[in-house]
Amino acid sequence: MSITAETGTQLREGAFGPAVELVCRECGATRDLGPHYACHECFGPLEIGYRFGEVTREQIEAGPRNIWRYKALLPVPDDIESSPNTEPGFTRLLEARNLAAELGLSRLWVKDDSTNPTNSFKDRVVAIALSAARELDAKVFACPSTGNLANAVAAAGARAGIRTVVFIPSNLETPKQVNSAIFTENLVAVDGTYDDVNKLASEIAGEEDGWAFVNVNVRPYYAEGSKTLGYEIAEQLGWRLPDQIVIPVASGSQLTKVHKAFTELVKLGLVEDKPYKVFGAQAEGCNPVATAFKDGVDAIRPVKPDTIAKSLAIGNPADGIYVLDITRETGGSVEQVTDDEIRAAIVQLARTEGIFTETAGGTTVGVLKKLVETGQLDPELETVVINTGHGLKTLDAVSGSVGPVATIAPTYDAFDAAGIA
Repeated sequence: MSITAETGTQLREGAFGPAVELVCRECGATRDLGPHYACHECFGPLEIGYRFGEVTREQIEAGPRNIWRYKALLPVPDDIESSPNTEPGFTRLLEARNLAAELGLSRLWVKDDSTNPTNSFKDRVVAIALSAARELDAKVFACPSTGNLANAVAAAGARAGIRTVVFIPSNLETPKQVNSAIFTENLVAVDGTYDDVNKLASEIAGEEDGWAFVNVNVRPYYAEGSKTLGYEIAEQLGWRLPDQIVIPVASGSQLTKVHKAFTELVKLGLVEDKPYKVFGAQAEGCNPVATAFKDGVDAIRPVKPDTIAKSLAIGNPADGIYVLDITRETGGSVEQVTDDEIRAAIVQLARTEGIFTETAGGTTVGVLKKLVETGQLDPELETVVINTGHGLKTLDAVSGSVGPVATIAPTYDAFDAAGIA
């Protein structure tokens, strides 16, 4: 057993697997593993530092068909599968031939994370955060959320038998509120934006002992869950990297961690090194990173969100500056689309590939279309887009634009007169 500095929390040997320390993303200072998220030297954000052992493709492929097949690359103990969890991951990678034909792309894949236990990619990050919360002996599992995270935290806490409290903006879509309230009695609606909710969560985390806020005081562990998207994409492509990838940007963490996954796979010799471009997708009504990219500046100017893509409505994204770095370094970009373009893209993906995406996925597909039309994305190169959640969570976004083509009497003559055939 070891004890983390400042907290006195006892950690069992190997509690965080190959993770050995926390590293500041700004100044490089290190500190012991524990419930820390800000550098004690410069107050910059912390991330996990690893000492990986030998990892082979065969070892990974022999693992379970969920994210724990990659446990040798994650801050989790070797016996992680024995702890009750929702077992997310290893979702389908679908070749989208019909959508590709409509958009003029040679080869397009959709990484469809809507089939996770609570129908979004957030189950991945929450599973890692839950493991950290257990090892840190947390009594309450909590989060501020734009919806999908609240669903995932509430469900994972129920499965693990730990008390959960989730905080959401009061104007959140009703289906997402119900999807959280069904798993926990402690759903708290806050009058304000997500940034207001996040500020409140940070204050509570600083005042209350034993609370593990997945995206606050255990954020370094939580964020690593997004790496599993990158690992899976590479494995499902036959252990190779795509030429181009389009990723939605809320906090920006998913994009930065998918890129981190690709670089780790290269360093470990699991995939061949090759150039690839990373593109970020935002809604016009919450576009601080896209604006900074277009303006050619490094600073992110916070905005007040006003968009149907509420799961992307983070006006002051924590990883925004790192999204700018990665998209610029790889030759990609950060683009934006309007709410109407988001709605149209949701319908287009559904009617070409049979995938019903929420507004975040509509944003990503809408941006993909725009990138092709503006020449920012090469239509001849292999491309992957990430669908982060299921459309049943955001029905209001499209309910006014789709519906019955006709209402007829139950007779053949009425059918014939409607001219449907």
